[in-house]
Amino acid sequence: MRNKKLIIPAVLVLTIALFTGCAKKEEQPGNTTTPATQTTTPTTAAITTAAGTTSAGTTSAATSTTDAVTSASIVDNAAAFEKAIGTNGTWIIAITKDVKLDKDITLEGEYKNGKKDTAGKDIIQRKVALYSQDENRNITARYTLTAPKFTIKSPEASIQHGTFKGDLYVSVKNFKLVDATVDGNVYFTSEDIKKSFSMDEKSKVTGKQEVKTT
Repeated sequence: MRNKKLIIPAVLVLTIALFTGCAKKEEQPGNTTTPATQTTTPTTAAITTAAGTTSAGTTSAATSTTDAVTSASIVDNAAAFEKAIGTNGTWIIAITKDVKLDKDITLEGEYKNGKKDTAGKDIIQRKVALYSQDENRNITARYTLTAPKFTIKSPEASIQHGTFKGDLYVSVKNFKLVDATVDGNVYFTSEDIKKSFSMDEKSKVTGKQEVKTT
């Protein structure tokens, strides 16, 4: 009887060892167990603009640290700027150096800035950003946009923190200058549009501000 009692535990130990060995074998690479996925974070040189941080040399959507940006165009040349201000452009256009165009240009199209008002409706806005900033929102550079004539047709538009050199023609209400200079005239298509125009104490217009219907 004593021998039988010793044999039974020994058989149990051997059986457990065999099952354990099989389980380990199934976990080896090449079987059904899924290996852990590795995540690689690419490193890229970056610049900070009025629209946030984006990879150097790109013209694309960017996430902003100062604006709730759904999409933004970061541009450094006339052709890219002209495309960005059109109806197939983006709500915010930020230049990274002085840009000069030798023809008339138009800011057109209605855009949403990705925010909601107190009633839960999308906020309409269009912003021409003529500056760069650091991560603390301090302005680090201001740029000059030059064109013979710049017509503003996008609602709730503004030019911010830089200089436009040329004449502005405004045909929408609530156009704003924010810490910006217009080195030229500002013409409005109606008296109501002129009355809705605003600029802060840091902004200035070197020429006329008047209604011009033609």
